Amino acid sequence: MLTFALSKGRLADKIFDMLKKLNLCDVSINDDDRRLVIESDNYRFFLAKPSDVPTFVESGVCDLGVVGRDTLLEENRDITKLLDLGFGKCKMCVCGLVSDKDNYKYKSNLRVATKYPHIAKEYFDSINQNTTIIKLNGSVELGPIVGLSDCIVDIVESGRTLKENGLEVKDVICELSARLVCNNASLKTKYDEIQELLQGFKELLK
Repeated sequence: MLTFALSKGRLADKIFDMLKKLNLCDVSINDDDRRLVIESDNYRFFLAKPSDVPTFVESGVCDLGVVGRDTLLEENRDITKLLDLGFGKCKMCVCGLVSDKDNYKYKSNLRVATKYPHIAKEYFDSINQNTTIIKLNGSVELGPIVGLSDCIVDIVESGRTLKENGLEVKDVICELSARLVCNNASLKTKYDEIQELLQGFKELLK
C-alpha cells in the first residue's frame, strides 16, 4: 500500500480525480468530511496542512506527497521531486505600493514582510540586497500599507488583492505549481509501484 500526504482542498481533489481516471482508486471527500485518514484498497491518504506535507514525506510516514513548489522551497526538506503536476499555477513575487516608484534594489536595508522568510532571504541574498525579513502569518499586504515594510514577498495568482490594496508586482521570483514528491527510501523499496503511478500521471498530463 502506498501512503499519500495531501492538503485538503483543490490539490487533494485533483489527485483523487487522477487516480480515478487511472482506475487505481475511487475516493472523494466533501467540505463537511472531517476524516484525517482515508483508505482504499491500494492507497492510504493523510490529510495535512500544506506546510506539513514535506515533513510527513521526509520522515517516511508517507511514501508520496503533493504540495506546492512554494512550500517545498520554504521547507527545504530532503525528499525527491518526481513530477511537476502543472496545476495550482501561480507566482512568487516581490510586491510593493504602486505609489512607491523607488527601486527597492537600491535601498540600503530593505524591510520585507512575508510568510516565506526562507524564500525571501535566498532571493535577496542572490541579488546582494541587505534586508530585514519580517515574518507575518497573514495579510502580508498590510506591511507596506501601514509602513511596517517597504515591500512584500508573496504568492500572486490573479493579482486582484494587490490591485484593490494599491500594490503591484515589482519582480517575479519564480513560477509555482503543484509537485509530486517522494520519500527517498520509499523510492527504492517501492520502486515498481511508484514508477507505475508516476507513468500514469505523466500520461494524463500529456
